[in-house]
Amino acid sequence: MAAVALTIGGLAAVATAPAQAAPEDVVDVQVLGINDFHGRISASSAEAGAAVIAGAVKELRAENPNTVFAAAGDLIGASTFESFINQDKPTIDALNEAGLDVSAVGNHEFDQGYDDLVNRVMAPYDADTNPFGGAEWEYIGANVKKKADGTQADGLEPSWVQTFGAGTAEEVQVGFIGAVTEHLDELVAPDGIADIEATDIVSAVNTEADALTADGVDIVVLLVHEGAATTAIESAQDPASDFGKIVNGVDTDVDAIISGHTHLAYNHTIGGRPVVSAGQYGYNLNQLQFSYDTATDDLVGVTSTLLPLTTKVPGVPPAPDTYPPNYPVDEPTKAIVDAAKASADVKGAVEIGDIAGPFRRPLTSSGSDNRGRESTLGNLVAEVQRAQTPAALGGAEIAFMNPGGLRKDMVGTGGRLTYRQAADVQPFANTLVRMELTGAQIKAVLEEQWQPAGASRPFLRLGVSEGFTYTYDPAKAKGARITRIWLDDVPLSPSATYAVTVNSFLASGGDNFTTLASGTNKKDTGVTDLQAMVDYLDGRAEPLTPDFTQHAVGVSPNKAAYQPGETAQVALSSLSYTALGDQVDATGSLSVAGGAPTSVAITTTSDDVIGDEVGQATLAVKVPASAVRGSQIPVTFTGDTTGTTVRFWVPVAPKTASTIRASVTPKKIRAKRTTVRLKVEVRGASQATGKVTVRYAGRTRTATLRNGRATLRLGTFKKPGKVTARISYAGNAHLKPATKRITFRIRR
Repeated sequence: MAAVALTIGGLAAVATAPAQAAPEDVVDVQVLGINDFHGRISASSAEAGAAVIAGAVKELRAENPNTVFAAAGDLIGASTFESFINQDKPTIDALNEAGLDVSAVGNHEFDQGYDDLVNRVMAPYDADTNPFGGAEWEYIGANVKKKADGTQADGLEPSWVQTFGAGTAEEVQVGFIGAVTEHLDELVAPDGIADIEATDIVSAVNTEADALTADGVDIVVLLVHEGAATTAIESAQDPASDFGKIVNGVDTDVDAIISGHTHLAYNHTIGGRPVVSAGQYGYNLNQLQFSYDTATDDLVGVTSTLLPLTTKVPGVPPAPDTYPPNYPVDEPTKAIVDAAKASADVKGAVEIGDIAGPFRRPLTSSGSDNRGRESTLGNLVAEVQRAQTPAALGGAEIAFMNPGGLRKDMVGTGGRLTYRQAADVQPFANTLVRMELTGAQIKAVLEEQWQPAGASRPFLRLGVSEGFTYTYDPAKAKGARITRIWLDDVPLSPSATYAVTVNSFLASGGDNFTTLASGTNKKDTGVTDLQAMVDYLDGRAEPLTPDFTQHAVGVSPNKAAYQPGETAQVALSSLSYTALGDQVDATGSLSVAGGAPTSVAITTTSDDVIGDEVGQATLAVKVPASAVRGSQIPVTFTGDTTGTTVRFWVPVAPKTASTIRASVTPKKIRAKRTTVRLKVEVRGASQATGKVTVRYAGRTRTATLRNGRATLRLGTFKKPGKVTARISYAGNAHLKPATKRITFRIRR
């Protein structure tokens, strides 16, 4: 089954055949693919909508009845409001009407848990017992296994086979193998997949491909919910990447790979087989056309084409661009969409409150969301969840929000926010979970924002509730970056217990925040994230106003400690939000030890750096010459526009050790005759000043050091024998105290 193909750009590839086949022996099989649809059933800009997808599939199937409509996962979940409000039932119905045959499971198919997928989504529709289910296509996942024994998960087959021309000389069997990203446990609530796991994709796929081939399947297509990081063919082949390992690792029994997850559109040929993705949201279809010679049982050709479902027509300002469809609108599917929109319009038009300005997710320089940065929206949602934790359950002092749970900016219309607009922000219907964490555990949660090696994203910035602030040092080692934490300006105690609320996704350790799974006295409030927002806005006297103060700020001193009189260089970062229209500070006021403030410039650039370092300032903090060794100099920096306040302390180097050297003169000491003198030298990192004291034979002598030295007259001794003198140095502002014993002999 070696495929022979050539792809040029995004155009159809022209296949070549290893041998001339008789036309009557060649069967042409068409596979149409989508991925990452996410319930985009309505047409919007480049999103063609379910009715156009159905129209395209039906038209192309009419041209070639030997057609399979397949998908690479994330058909449901994180959906737009008209689908979300009815548990994605409109999407299920629309894709049923479009004739979807088979799909790999994506991570979003597990948003409500594995049981929900199998017993609601995949189960037959029943008006009484299952009104929101009824997917008629086959969901498959070869690498979805039971944790208990490693066998295939119940209710989810590893593959699916479509037979064309059954029982005839032209019979062709096409097998599809499904696989989901190995990062599944990071991307969905662990409680929902407690009994299953996503195992190694390559191993599972190769095992199943060998089995299908042994069973006589003619063409094998991999549907995998994992994808390339960029549209470049080099990215898809990168052996160090998750997707590159799949592309390079699946064996030659696999004739084509339809991928997803990264929402990118590409149309490659790698190793003789198509490696494709249709992008996202129904922008395109992948079209794979296989030519199979039934006389020789050979795949003699394959082409791959990326079919845009709409075409952008630029508008003349101020008119907007338009995106007319490239295929007919399917009326039965349109009726499903129209009914869903009508229902959603009624439910979604209810106004739930006023906002004084947009609450946005953070942006990269290219305008997409960046989950590694703090945002006004993330902090708002965290505060809402803290405030709406029922008092009957003890309320909450702190709340955290995962950035991936924010799917749209909260903008409103004319200052009014509707139910639909709020729902678009948080479409997952997670419930709020209250738990108790120690201060040490809360620090661990913040450390987990720097994700483990191999995670799908290296850094995730949590939204935090009002009154919760902290500093961190991005230059420090893993696990030691969080430097100080405050709640309502009071430092968090590592041993004290605090009431914390998070959504049910985070509560079970989602996004690798495993410490949250260890919280004690957990109580599921039963309040959904959306309902919390509705209740929070209800009855507010004033519009909700964005808060542009940063809750997390990076503080990186250039040294661990400073000498009195030295100037510390301290780099501040994460001083600015980056969404369009967010307030940022151009300058800030620096105050050292309560002194007069000085102005410092802040530089804000919206780039794509990993982490949250946008908005930077360099502070020069002069340590007073009179600073006490081992003390800390308090520093405050306040943004002049936003009011972001950063507190930190510059450590003064501690006192260093001192040592004493001592000797007596003369060398021969006789009782009653010789006057004894003690020479003392005190050494340290800085010059020793102050006094030394010597105690001996019941006497005490004291001398002042000059250039670190002193000579003390001990006098004469009446009797012969040994004398022990104890020398003490009291130390000074820079040197620690020191002691020394010296013994000398008195002769007759």
